[in-house]
Amino acid sequence: MPTQQPASPQVAHSPFVADIQAIRERARKHIEEGAITDSYTAERETVIRLLNEALATELVCVLRYKRHYFMAKGLMADAIKAEFLEHANDEQAHADRIAERIVQLGGEPDMNPAVLASRSHAEYVEGHDLRDMVKEDLVAERIAIDSYRAIIDYIGDRDTTTKRMMEDILAQEEEHADELADMLAGWTGENA
Repeated sequence: MPTQQPASPQVAHSPFVADIQAIRERARKHIEEGAITDSYTAERETVIRLLNEALATELVCVLRYKRHYFMAKGLMADAIKAEFLEHANDEQAHADRIAERIVQLGGEPDMNPAVLASRSHAEYVEGHDLRDMVKEDLVAERIAIDSYRAIIDYIGDRDTTTKRMMEDILAQEEEHADELADMLAGWTGENA
């Protein structure tokens, strides 16, 4: 049986290991930039603007879901109210994640109530009855799905942290839309 040779000293000179010293040196420069290093290639101001639009979308959705939670009445209200509250809490968690990312990128989360609705991709529509509330929430989720997918496509691999976060949020928005579509189907026996 052949004896095992120790690792070759050439491994220490691989291109990646040689880059470690350069990475260490770059890390010490512009330390005030926090998580943003020279390897960040996205247009930061544009990403922050898009994230503030997503933040507004999430906050408007929180408010709409909360109103629907409190205003839901009717035969199926209890079960649907629970979904509205769960979705409101999920949207608030999304808003918190987005706000944290904006700060990591050196921006400021814009939560000014006077401009939330105008910056939000989704609209704040109250709905007249329980079915209408579900329908409006489904419309808003579908808007979020398309706009978040566009944000993900725009960011691409230039900001993998933001991309991953938005992909996680997108997956939950798709789940919400599926649940709301099922609720609407319950009224008619088919998809709305």
